[in-house]
Amino acid sequence: MTTELKLPFDQEYIKSFSKDMNEPEWLTELRIQSLTKAEALPLPRPDKTKINNWNFTQFDKLIVKSEAFASLNELPEQVKALVDMENNDKNIYVQRNNKPAYLSLSKESQEKGVIFTDIYTAAREHSDLLKKFFMTTAVKADEHKLTALHAAFLNGGAFLYIPRNVELDEPVQSVFIHDDEEASVFNHVLVVAEDNSSVTYVENYISTVESSNSLFNIVTEVIANSNAKVLYGAVDTLAKGVTTYVNRRGIAGRDARIEWALGLMNDGNTISENITNLIGDGSFGDTKTVVVGRGDQKQNFTTSVVHFGKNTEGFILKHGVMKDSASSIFNGIGKIEHGASKSNAVQESRVLMLSEKARGDANPILLIDEDDVTAGHAASVGRVDPLQLYYLMSRGISQKEAERLIIHGFLAPVVNVLPIEGVKKQLVEVIERKVK
Repeated sequence: MTTELKLPFDQEYIKSFSKDMNEPEWLTELRIQSLTKAEALPLPRPDKTKINNWNFTQFDKLIVKSEAFASLNELPEQVKALVDMENNDKNIYVQRNNKPAYLSLSKESQEKGVIFTDIYTAAREHSDLLKKFFMTTAVKADEHKLTALHAAFLNGGAFLYIPRNVELDEPVQSVFIHDDEEASVFNHVLVVAEDNSSVTYVENYISTVESSNSLFNIVTEVIANSNAKVLYGAVDTLAKGVTTYVNRRGIAGRDARIEWALGLMNDGNTISENITNLIGDGSFGDTKTVVVGRGDQKQNFTTSVVHFGKNTEGFILKHGVMKDSASSIFNGIGKIEHGASKSNAVQESRVLMLSEKARGDANPILLIDEDDVTAGHAASVGRVDPLQLYYLMSRGISQKEAERLIIHGFLAPVVNVLPIEGVKKQLVEVIERKVK
């Protein structure tokens, strides 16, 4: 499908939708302003990937009818595998297409003042708090056409707020289920960790339909204030034919830490941006990403850590496997701004190609505007090492099994750091399915 300038909904529809959702005035105004700007704003320009003909605007419904789940036992089996079904006092939000479908917040979290809810409820019940952070610092609505469309057509997402000095031992999980071929999702996840707090947040995007012509426009904002720690894990497994734009961005204050563990396993065309801004002195950012591409899908992954504060550390590790005629661009950017002295920027991107027509392009980029820093990068693109194959096969292992073991070993640095065992198991199963 081609991307047309004509948008699917006008201002009157968006005003009516916002009123039906009982949204505060500021959110309605943001929607209208963003819709007005969207037509004139350009698309983002991912390096070496033409996206002008991708479908980012053509869909018929802002919300599809979806029933809630009375309990987690009603979840589809493949979704149950992601959830700790034996823990009745857990922090979990389930969204079905565009509708909130299930929410549980543990007693401990409630007593500590944690807020965890769907984006609609957050807008109604925590309006001032949401307004303070929603598309104000990490991601701006007017950056380009896709961020403007996101603000205008927002129809799902979650809000997680961790108060000052609160440390959550149990992880917080969101599961976003795509089970209607007509559902297009503009999902916003906002995680705010106040001073001296810590949280582990894990999310899953999962399609239970085999294919769809729908689109996902996903924006995540992580705000880690002074001495806060956020571990953010995600596994995306959206269906073939789904066009996906995903922008996960973090801002780290003084001595704060943001760590990303991302399994990007979509079967459709995907653009992914992951940017961590190390604003405060002594802040830390670490991004680990694993990707598997197959079929004829086109993907572009840009990971960036930008150093503003002194004594900041930023690490990027990206491993990708390409098969069939899939092609992917892997851009890693370590940027040290003027004044960010004593900072350290390190990155590594490696791509393994399993077939003659598969293509992977790893581009490490260092942008240094300060003298007293440390920076380094490594990149490689190649095929399965024949010496590794020979060694394994000499021990009686078949070639197919040997290749499988090599691939899992190649992707293990990211897989092993996912914080929920069910999610880690799912990622392993997805990798197994995609590379066989």
